[in-house]
Amino acid sequence: MNGAGNTFPSFDSPAFQKAVDLLRPAAQPIRPAVLRVATGIFSAVHNIRRRAMFRRLHAQDASQFTPVGVVKILKKPLPPRVADGIFDAAQAVNIAATLGVGHKFTGPLNAALQLWTISYRNSWTMLLHSDNMLTMHQMVLGTTRSADALSLDSLLRDGTLFPQRYHRAYGAVPTAMNVATVVVYFISGMAKVRGPLGLKWAGGDVLRGQIAVDGMRKDLFGSTKPEAGAALYRQKELFTVMAVVSLAVELGAPLSLVNRRLGQLFAAGAWGMHVGIRIIMGIKFKYNISGVSYLPYFPIGPQLPR
Repeated sequence: MNGAGNTFPSFDSPAFQKAVDLLRPAAQPIRPAVLRVATGIFSAVHNIRRRAMFRRLHAQDASQFTPVGVVKILKKPLPPRVADGIFDAAQAVNIAATLGVGHKFTGPLNAALQLWTISYRNSWTMLLHSDNMLTMHQMVLGTTRSADALSLDSLLRDGTLFPQRYHRAYGAVPTAMNVATVVVYFISGMAKVRGPLGLKWAGGDVLRGQIAVDGMRKDLFGSTKPEAGAALYRQKELFTVMAVVSLAVELGAPLSLVNRRLGQLFAAGAWGMHVGIRIIMGIKFKYNISGVSYLPYFPIGPQLPR
C-alpha cells in the first residue's frame, strides 16, 4: 500500500509490474541457453588460442608480479606449473559448463576459474580491460539457470534439449548480462569526462593524439600500424565525430536497459565503434567485434505477455 507522502510504487502497481516485465520477463529456457553456448564457445576458442601466451606470462620473474582483484590473496606468484594447471583446468571446466554437464557445479566453478585466470593474467606488468565483459558474462551464466535447455542436463532430466516452460529466471539472465555490459561502457565514458578535459574530450584531439602515439609506438617496436590511422589523421572533423559518438555510446549505455529497441540501437553503435577502433587503431576487442557480447540485447524465444 502507498502511504501518505510515499513516492515509491507498490509491488502491485502498474509501474512496478511494467519494470518487472521489462527486466525479468517470463521466458523459455532456450533464451539463456543460447547465450551460454555462444559465450562458452567464444571463450573456449579465445583462450585456447592464447594458451602459449599465458604460459609465457606465468613463467616471468616474480618482480613483475603485482596482484590485482581476487589474486591479491597471493603475496607472490604461483609456481608456473600450478598457474598453467589452473588455466588448463579453467578451459576444461568451461567446456563442461558450455555443454551443460552438471551445470549446478560446473557453472559456478567456471565462473570462479575464469575470474581467477583473467585476474592472474592482469597481475603481470599490464592491467588490461578487454576481457572484463567476457568474464562478467561468464560469471552471470555460471551462477544462473542458463543450462535448463541445450544441455546434457536438460536431456537427461527432461528428455529433450528444448523444454517448453516459462519462468522469470530465464528472462532475467540476458538483463543481468546487459547490466554488466552497461557497467563496462559507462565506467569507460565517465573516466573520459572526469579527466582534465571533461566534456572537451569530445573535441577529438585526445583521440587523434592516442592514434598518433600508438602509431609511433608500433613504428618503434617494429609492429605494423594501420594505414587508415595515418591516412585519416589530418581529418580533425572526423575525429570529433568519432569522439562524440564514443561518448554518446558509453554515457548513454544505461538507456539500453530501458527499452529493447534502445538496447539494440546501443548494441549496433557499440559494435560499430569497436570496428572503427579496429580499422583505425588496429586494437582488437575480439569479444565485442564478434558480436557475441551483444547477443543478450537480441533475446531468443517467446515470452509471456504481462
